[in-house]
Amino acid sequence: MELRQLRYFVTLAEELHFGRAAAREHIVQSALSQQLQRLERELGVRLLERSTHHVDLTPAGAVFLVEARQILAHVDRAAKIARSAAESSPRLRVGIIDASYDSMPQILHEIRGRYPDLVIHQVEASVPEQYRQLLDGRLDVGIGRAALAPAGVASHLFRRDPLGVLVPDGHRFTSMDGVPVATLAQEPLLLAEDARAPEFNQFVVEICRSAGFTPAVYEGTVESIRAAADLVANGRCLYCVPSSCIAALPGTIWRPLIEPVSHYPWSILWRATDTSDHVRAVITCAQAMSRRLGWLAAPDRTYG
Repeated sequence: MELRQLRYFVTLAEELHFGRAAAREHIVQSALSQQLQRLERELGVRLLERSTHHVDLTPAGAVFLVEARQILAHVDRAAKIARSAAESSPRLRVGIIDASYDSMPQILHEIRGRYPDLVIHQVEASVPEQYRQLLDGRLDVGIGRAALAPAGVASHLFRRDPLGVLVPDGHRFTSMDGVPVATLAQEPLLLAEDARAPEFNQFVVEICRSAGFTPAVYEGTVESIRAAADLVANGRCLYCVPSSCIAALPGTIWRPLIEPVSHYPWSILWRATDTSDHVRAVITCAQAMSRRLGWLAAPDRTYG
């Protein structure tokens, strides 16, 4: 069965005259008749009663007419939607962990310069949630530590971000140029909810253990770096955080961690099967920015 056969049938059902129907469809009358005969053979039922001067619908033809009109309407609507999508601006759905981090905003600023018509939707989500949304097609690109990436999510390391600690004004660490990791053993450290940031919590705990201790974890949790900074400013705890977000955290002081110096690894994340131009553009832009800004300068230590 072909769509043109359905269209010819609907036209004939409206005209009930082969000559007028053929004229509407811009074909010869014999061709119209042949196509409708093929349609009837395909269905195995008679749709039309033909006589020398009249054309009428059979009961089967009357029922089929309703369905044929609906099918053609669906096809028309599908075509309109497809054309609308083709004519609209391209879209990129980007995952970010927290608006306080500056890596992805810098990358997207350059992407907008290259593709001014590109519509970018930023979705704030934890790295585990970004993995899920990448795999099911709700995100095109993400960002985060790729150590726990599942099969099907590809990654590219583009930045090793110096790790430091947020402290409140007046804290003894504020007079230090760098804070030895071992000194954190005497302080309550805030960690994220493990379901939201297992990769970051793992990173901080690994660093502490490398200095010979397991951190004393502050019992409360927060859902944003801004909220973490508020706890730090109130003297409740300290919080380890990469340098890429310190400009967005007023009311606290950031000091780099030393002994060992550590760098948090940021990777672009994407669906391994996605080879679209705009996803590739984000990866290329991250690589170029990384070279230009020295984001991958060799660190003393980076946990993968």
